[in-house]
Amino acid sequence: MNRASYLLLRLTVALSMFGHGLVRLPKLDKFSAGMVKNFEKSMLPEVLVTPFSYALPFAELLCGVLLLLGLFTRLGLYLGGAIMLTLVLGSCLIEQWDALPSQMIHVAFFAVLLHFLPSNSFALDNARGRRDH
Repeated sequence: MNRASYLLLRLTVALSMFGHGLVRLPKLDKFSAGMVKNFEKSMLPEVLVTPFSYALPFAELLCGVLLLLGLFTRLGLYLGGAIMLTLVLGSCLIEQWDALPSQMIHVAFFAVLLHFLPSNSFALDNARGRRDH
């Protein structure tokens, strides 16, 4: 993969994750309450949903920052993939089928970026003497 193409894909998915986390942080309590309400009729108990709802925006933000900087890129991609896998499961559990396409597209981007990680040239991983692949 062309290095500029890789950078464009990495930055796009990074901004998506960063933006999701960033906009949720100022309204964290409201976001959490909304997620708990969405899952109240699911098989997941509130004791699991509540901590996840508070952790999710921080995980999204961290993933976005790592990928924007190209720092610990592999870890950032695995984190993003794990976030998306949990969101896919959650969407299925509450039958929110309209969210799945977006989540699955994110998973595909994470998979492509992992596969072509050697093309990750514009990254702080390189400045620290490591290409992280």
